[in-house]
Amino acid sequence: MFLTLISYAVLWALHASHLLYLALPAISGFLIVGPFLAIGLYEKSHRQAQGEQVALSDMLVFRPASGGQLAYAGLLLGLLILFWLRAADLLYALFFGLVPFPGAEEALTNVLTTPRGWALVITGTLVGGLFAAFAFAISAFSIPMLVSRKTDALTAMGLSFVMTVQNLRPMLVWGLFVALGLGLSVVTGLIGLIVLFPVLGHGTWHAYQAIAGERQ
Repeated sequence: MFLTLISYAVLWALHASHLLYLALPAISGFLIVGPFLAIGLYEKSHRQAQGEQVALSDMLVFRPASGGQLAYAGLLLGLLILFWLRAADLLYALFFGLVPFPGAEEALTNVLTTPRGWALVITGTLVGGLFAAFAFAISAFSIPMLVSRKTDALTAMGLSFVMTVQNLRPMLVWGLFVALGLGLSVVTGLIGLIVLFPVLGHGTWHAYQAIAGERQ
């Protein structure tokens, strides 16, 4: 529920700043920062696996095994989403020129009803897919790893990338489930996040445990 409210706040801020045309890239960027936002779920799964009882306070306030390295990883993911938003802004300017933004409604009409807009959607999807795929590979296992194991952010991200590549087929399926979950959340006005985000968070933890166990 908290994440849903944050999502509404982000959309409101974009609207108030006359940047609502960045709403779709911003929602897509959730795929980039989602693993970091799920750290409380990872901690809950970690403690439950050890047979502990977990309260809400244990999910909100805890000390990750990696300490401040988790914040460093979150900073890197945050920078990645800022790059993606800037890329989306530049793509719009590339297709429609360096002109004053016409407003969210007209921009949406331009994107959905003109050949330039269709080309922008295709190009933006490809570029965004690259951002999302890279972010997914470096964060899918690195954030759970930093929660439960003492290591540095860059090492964890590198290991996450290797683990994703070495288990490409199941990870592609898992990435598809995550994307479908995000799509369903958008269709339901982000209300679906209340149910889907915990499911995806706990699922990611168990995927990490299964694959990390195979490597040991």
